[in-house]
Amino acid sequence: MFRIDRTANRLSKLERTSFSEVGFREREHLQEWLASMPDALCEAMSEGEDGLLIIQKEFDGFDGTRERLDLLALDRNGQLVVIENKLDDSGRDVVWQALKYAAYCSSLKKVEIVGIYQQYLDRQGGGDAAGLICEFLGEDTLDEVVLNDGTNQRVVFIAANFRREVTATVLWLREHQIDARCVKVVPYRFGEEIFVDLQQVIPTPEAADYMIRMAEKDSEEKSAKGAQKWSHQMRLEFWEQALEALRAAGLERWQNITPSRDHWLNSSISVSGVTLTLIFLRHEVRVEFQLNRSDRDENKWLFDQLAENRDAYEQAVGEELEWRRIDDKKVSMVVCKTSVQGYSKENWPEMIAWLVDHYRMMDEAFSEPVRGLAARMKPGGGS
Repeated sequence: MFRIDRTANRLSKLERTSFSEVGFREREHLQEWLASMPDALCEAMSEGEDGLLIIQKEFDGFDGTRERLDLLALDRNGQLVVIENKLDDSGRDVVWQALKYAAYCSSLKKVEIVGIYQQYLDRQGGGDAAGLICEFLGEDTLDEVVLNDGTNQRVVFIAANFRREVTATVLWLREHQIDARCVKVVPYRFGEEIFVDLQQVIPTPEAADYMIRMAEKDSEEKSAKGAQKWSHQMRLEFWEQALEALRAAGLERWQNITPSRDHWLNSSISVSGVTLTLIFLRHEVRVEFQLNRSDRDENKWLFDQLAENRDAYEQAVGEELEWRRIDDKKVSMVVCKTSVQGYSKENWPEMIAWLVDHYRMMDEAFSEPVRGLAARMKPGGGS
């Protein structure tokens, strides 16, 4: 690894060192770095956009043993990831140790995983584990979340050097459809500065991409032969019936919308980034007027203009609405909702009738005012 000297237009070689030489320890340093910045590990594994959610450090919640795994994480598929850290040498027994942990974790249920993460958050200063998991996975409620499905726990080994018996075993595991990876973490010194380089060595990035594509192809073929997940099929059926009712009611925006496996469907009101969205959940259906333009300030300004007349809008809709400005996010929204038993099909006609009526009322109440506000709005919010 080299450092660029812009002034001299030369390269300066960084001195490779060892963690023990520069005084770093496994738990106090390497483990803390990864726990606080999992993106560094994700970048090394070419998962920068997918990410990992660290849910526990030094996890020892296994029955009949006091062993501890270094880091426990969730990936975007809701699968558990066992992360074992070593410093200058991987050791001989790290694979056996990690596989035991993966086996222990394979039986963890959703409620246990949420509890494990909540304990971690409480030690870090607080937070809502269920809500953060939903946000990480892009789901609206915990009911929609599937965690630790099947036996697909992933294993990541981290060390500066890997012994041959370790790399040979990891390659063998991968051949047998176990997602095991080796990430090399190497310290470098330049003067008083210390740098760390993380690179995935098994599989190589090129091989990983190929193997992921082959796994996706195999998954698609299996999906085509088997039934879709029950919840996905349920949503498809519900949206088919809902779209028929919306079209029959003369709501032309829905003519070219197709049913989806998602829990939501969008329709445009002819203002960029503003939608009327239908939400179908197990215990609730909603109509949301979403302000999700590219500029956060524009969304907040539009919301504030609407909120000044909230009583009039609620009177027009005939319902008490939820006004969600959501200051820490770009989107703002106004929500009309009702509680249901959504996965009982006998309730669907009543639920769909509610959605059609309240979609029409939300549209009539909000769409024209927002089109007027957007027409006179300056970039960045305000008029």
